[in-house]
Amino acid sequence: MHWYELHNINTVDTPAVLVYPERMRENILLLKKTVSDVQRLRPHIKTSKMVEAVQLLKEEGINKFKCATIAEAEMLGLAGAADVLLAYQPMGPKISRLLQVVEQYPDTKYSCLVDNRIAAMAIAAVFHAAKRTIPVYLDLNIGMNRTGIPAGDAALELYQELQHMPGITPVGLHAYDGQLHDTDVAVRREKCNAGFAPAATLAAAITATGAVAPQIIAGGTPTYAFHAERPGVECSPGTFIFWDWGYRRELPEQDFAYAAVVVTRVISIIDDKHLCVDLGHKSIASEMPQPRVLFLDIPGATPKGHSEEHMVVEVPDTSLYPVGTVFYGVPVHICPTVALQDRVGVVEDNNCVAYWKVIARDRKIMI
Repeated sequence: MHWYELHNINTVDTPAVLVYPERMRENILLLKKTVSDVQRLRPHIKTSKMVEAVQLLKEEGINKFKCATIAEAEMLGLAGAADVLLAYQPMGPKISRLLQVVEQYPDTKYSCLVDNRIAAMAIAAVFHAAKRTIPVYLDLNIGMNRTGIPAGDAALELYQELQHMPGITPVGLHAYDGQLHDTDVAVRREKCNAGFAPAATLAAAITATGAVAPQIIAGGTPTYAFHAERPGVECSPGTFIFWDWGYRRELPEQDFAYAAVVVTRVISIIDDKHLCVDLGHKSIASEMPQPRVLFLDIPGATPKGHSEEHMVVEVPDTSLYPVGTVFYGVPVHICPTVALQDRVGVVEDNNCVAYWKVIARDRKIMI
């Protein structure tokens, strides 16, 4: 029997996501071996969104985290995380919601990102009115071209201005290079180093003004190991805990194991080469081009069509896979796949023994 197969598959409705805690632990231990100090790890929990996954990380001494939503920040408070960066710049009602999270979970140290004066002033005003101060990291654009301010004179000026806004305290720099996916490790490293250089220069310029040296949080899964070589820099991988087919192909030097799979059933036979399974858009991340899933131990299985509740798969011979046959697969992108699930099945000794609620998939938990 393969590691991913279930003895009690007849008790599991499909489509579903299954997670394997022992393999998750192995991935966490492998991650720890790649850094000099566990305190330099700040995993992004957008991949798991579950209290139980955070608890596994905490058991291995990891107590700093990144998240992207208020619900994820609240989930980390529920899990008793020590230090949480909302790696997002809150605007509108998100600012007051973040304040409520900060007040609800006083044992968790929260911070957030800023990249412009208008947002910084809005955040500062809300926290100052509540007689609180929140640490902020200046978000730098080092090539992602999504958010952040370029690491130059304007960034230095803004960082200095943040020091004089009641309600916030600048404590560091955030540099995310999620655009780097080169399979060639040397090329990816070179691009990573080139992108990080302005951030390092900015950090030195901030320190030269007499300010406290800024903490730097950098990278994601494709580049965290390069940033781990920089003294003091915190690293923020996320996908490692479950791994996926996309990163397995793109990051050949990383040895994380698949620790989550999608499970689906054949529901119809179309012809001698095509069948349909119940793995639709609503069950697996669909922002990627096809194929969006690698079916395990199904030679030649190739997704050909995809809609809300169905996936058409081409196989060499459909007579081998009658209606009811179970397929196990690894998604190209596990993070949004998990976010589509209300709960995931927990597998131990090839049996689904429990379910974990994907509590932070919702935009709101309580706050």
